[in-house]
Amino acid sequence: MRKKGTRDTKRKIVAAAWKLFYEQGYDNTTVDDIIEESETSKGSFYHYFNGKDALLSSLSEVFDEKYEELAESLSPELTSIEKLLLMNRELFRLIEDSISIDLLARLLSSQLVTKSEKHLLDHNRTYYKLLRATIREGQEKGEITKDESVNDIVKAYALYERALMYDWCLCNGEYSLSDYSRRMLPKFLAGYGAERG
Repeated sequence: MRKKGTRDTKRKIVAAAWKLFYEQGYDNTTVDDIIEESETSKGSFYHYFNGKDALLSSLSEVFDEKYEELAESLSPELTSIEKLLLMNRELFRLIEDSISIDLLARLLSSQLVTKSEKHLLDHNRTYYKLLRATIREGQEKGEITKDESVNDIVKAYALYERALMYDWCLCNGEYSLSDYSRRMLPKFLAGYGAERG
């Protein structure tokens, strides 16, 4: 029970931080603001994070929380391709609606220069687990080609998403991330359709 309580405390801190970063801006948000918004304590905050900058790497946790919600609500009637399209649409909507371009850019750049763990590449994340399961299911049902391994398709899909997020930041959000991907992702995934195999 204690483990669930500690996980909930960390989630509350992360959720509060990203809400405030979006509403007030990263530079205008203090650790005290995050503690107040999350209704936790200073001790709890510093148990999980050594400061506000450490929260940048927690964006992958925000993304994974979205994927956990999606995993529970994906209809078994959807094809694997439809599931991938839905997961991408929901993630990119989350980014557009609640993550500032500045913060997404900080996360992406921090992953380029960090000497420690690269959270976006952690294959134990819910993101990668759900992608692997969806693609494996698609291969088993004959919806996705078996010419490529599950891991190779997952890598290409994740690369597609990161490339779009990077470009969106580079272009300072001058286009809708979710709308652009809605048009492009089906073309990308068509290359992995079963008819190819």
